Amino acid sequence: MMNGLMFQGFEWYIPDDGNYYKDLKKKLVDLKRIGVTSVWLPPVCKATGTNDTGYGIYDLYDLGEFDQKGSVRTKYGPREELLDLIHAIHEEGMHVYADVVLNHKAGADFEEEFEAVKVDRNDRTKDIEKPKKIKAWTGFNFPGRNGKYSEFTWNYNHFSGVDYDTLTGDTGIYRILGENKGWNWGVSHDNGNFDYLMFADIDHAHPDVKEELKRWIDWFIDELHLDGIRFDAVKHIDSAFLEELSNHIKERMGDEFYLLGEYWEHGIKNNTKFMKSTKFNMDLFDVGLHFSLYNASKDAENYDLRNLFEETITKENPPMSVTFVDNHDSEPGQSLESYVEPWFKEIAYGIILLRKDGYPCVFYGDYYGIGGEFMIEPHKDQIDILALIRKNHAYGEQDDYFKEKDLIGWVRNGNEDHPGKCAVVISTMEKKYISMFMGENQSGRIFRDFTGNCEDQVTVNEEGYGDFPAEAGSISVWLENEIDLG
Repeated sequence: MMNGLMFQGFEWYIPDDGNYYKDLKKKLVDLKRIGVTSVWLPPVCKATGTNDTGYGIYDLYDLGEFDQKGSVRTKYGPREELLDLIHAIHEEGMHVYADVVLNHKAGADFEEEFEAVKVDRNDRTKDIEKPKKIKAWTGFNFPGRNGKYSEFTWNYNHFSGVDYDTLTGDTGIYRILGENKGWNWGVSHDNGNFDYLMFADIDHAHPDVKEELKRWIDWFIDELHLDGIRFDAVKHIDSAFLEELSNHIKERMGDEFYLLGEYWEHGIKNNTKFMKSTKFNMDLFDVGLHFSLYNASKDAENYDLRNLFEETITKENPPMSVTFVDNHDSEPGQSLESYVEPWFKEIAYGIILLRKDGYPCVFYGDYYGIGGEFMIEPHKDQIDILALIRKNHAYGEQDDYFKEKDLIGWVRNGNEDHPGKCAVVISTMEKKYISMFMGENQSGRIFRDFTGNCEDQVTVNEEGYGDFPAEAGSISVWLENEIDLG
């Protein structure tokens, strides 16, 4: 998709008032105007309660339809309003991606007793106690739904691990024992084996589980008329299962159906290994680039901007890279907190929105602000300008000018449909200039900074070069003076 732009349509601290679907529907016109082509929705299935953002997943078949876990609606609203929102997104010509949580289940309906063994948290391949009988919340029969859509119920045989023994009150990581049971090995090898993350960990090698999740994904896609899926926590899910599931989806829906995974890993090695093991069926968020942006924002004096793209998916496999500045996991107060500093937000969004490679994703919390106890102000006005430039003026091949550790720039050369030139300069420490080639056919043309950060004007010389500045700690985006952003 030419200059596609994803919008993450939620942040962690969305109010628990059930009005989310209606509120987001009102925002669609603005999103369409700035060039958003797809909206990523939060987990829409019933979780442990309406105060649950959706990752404490309870019933995959309950989209806010059944009286379960204290309410009919989810945190975000009832099923009817979800369907209405999706219809409205499609009416605006945008795609809908749903967040899917298949690593674990939470909020079980009853406890069960079974054999398990406690393992070392730091090396889950090592048992630290003898096997014993424990009791845990692993029984799911969904009495509020009463078998509608699926009669499948879950028990301890369908899980590989838990973190609490109610017989003794002990916490820890317990591997469930049984025939053909154990941790799946197509996962991250952090902590020896990172199959277990939280709650009741789903055993993706169990044949009944695999068939049920395939049935569910078919139902889910059809029920919501989805265009794509974002898979949560894929580093903890067996890659063999994910390959099988993604093949199943592609065979049924076609190659145009979009699949995206969250593999939270700084370096490129394990991301590449995952992409190979799942036969390149799903794009990945470029977590390495996120941390480059984060580190640059925290230590501008010492960070070398020329290394921004080292160890990133965007550099190593650009067609599969989804670039982002922040998300619901990295925002303040969350377990993966790594929030890009406010002074650097405009720069960071310029980097993901105005470069050639990557499928950028704008975060709700950056665009509309973060709520809860943090109450962080939005960067909507800055992102609007950058997104409009992306939509209308940032096209074609790219010439990089990564000059100094605190000074980088690039030129987008345009294409047949968008022939204009776009020059970008970033300086983190002081006002500096970069001489960049715009083309001899640009000689005499006057450029101005459409971010408003720099008041200079630049005239391209006879050789086709312009000396483009950026003020200290800012980004400047240079377009021809008379251009209308659109």
